[in-house]
Amino acid sequence: MATSTLNSVTKIPKMELSSSSGPVSMPVMGFGTAADNNDGATLISAVLESIKLGYRHFDTASAYGTEQALGEAIAEALRLGLIPSRDDLFITSKLWPTEAHAHLVLPSIQKSLRTLQLEYLDLYLIHWPISVTPGQICMGRPFDKQDLMPMDFKSVWAAMEECQRLGLTKSIGVSNFSCKKLENLLSFATIPPSVNQVEMNPVWQQKKLTEFCKANGIIVTAFSPLGAKGVSWGTNDVMDNEMLKEIAKTRGKTVAQVCLRWVYEQGAALIVKSYNKERLKENLQIFDWELSEDDYDKIGQIKQHRMMTKEELVSAHGPYKSIEELWDGEL
Repeated sequence: MATSTLNSVTKIPKMELSSSSGPVSMPVMGFGTAADNNDGATLISAVLESIKLGYRHFDTASAYGTEQALGEAIAEALRLGLIPSRDDLFITSKLWPTEAHAHLVLPSIQKSLRTLQLEYLDLYLIHWPISVTPGQICMGRPFDKQDLMPMDFKSVWAAMEECQRLGLTKSIGVSNFSCKKLENLLSFATIPPSVNQVEMNPVWQQKKLTEFCKANGIIVTAFSPLGAKGVSWGTNDVMDNEMLKEIAKTRGKTVAQVCLRWVYEQGAALIVKSYNKERLKENLQIFDWELSEDDYDKIGQIKQHRMMTKEELVSAHGPYKSIEELWDGEL
């Protein structure tokens, strides 16, 4: 297995995002900050440690409650000289459904920037393809069904485009969008989405979606590449998969490394989350080896199922009457 010294910095490969203001380089591996319980001090410490190891891409959202701690960590990293400037980082945040209304998009990104203590984002995403009655942001609490409403995709996307034109973000994209929803967005977008961040791992391979995105110049970013083990909606189905364990044993790798390498070989970026220094290092040790044809045969046999179905966005009176409608049959 590849090893890493305590002070070594891994150079993470980058991908070019399409952007009307010129190419934007995004490190293929990002550090995720979504968690059921967010302790600011723990997150700050983990972010600083990850920067020392070579992480430069950090993924947050207004709903995660981690923008402030991430901003403090970035400021501390600059003070300590761990990075020469903010420009060395790639920061993503997201628009929550309660703020997915044309008149609230600009105030929402401005609020995120204030909380992060930044002048601009590198990527701003629509978090979910739905709007909710404006109100308190809280990731841990389900929306009231009567507050669910169809998103006015045209006006919300126009406001996202304006954020990019104003220089508040270098690029814009979406999260949790199906092929059908992307097709709709592409039909009227002046600036097409550069990224679609979705659940993706060997147990939910997203082949149809990745092919569609590739054909339309959209980068897929995988969240929960290890199945989100340990969070409220996650499962052990990825990390405990016997086929993946077999590959890992044969290759002298961990199951996590096999999963992350698989995502990387699909041409997708990936968001990993760990506050453990050794696992942060281990996650980076995927760039100097390849999966074999035999490994792919085994991964191809894994039974597929989506873990995050997001049933709380389904309502008889909302825009999506069933899970099938929400995901447009991509289940």
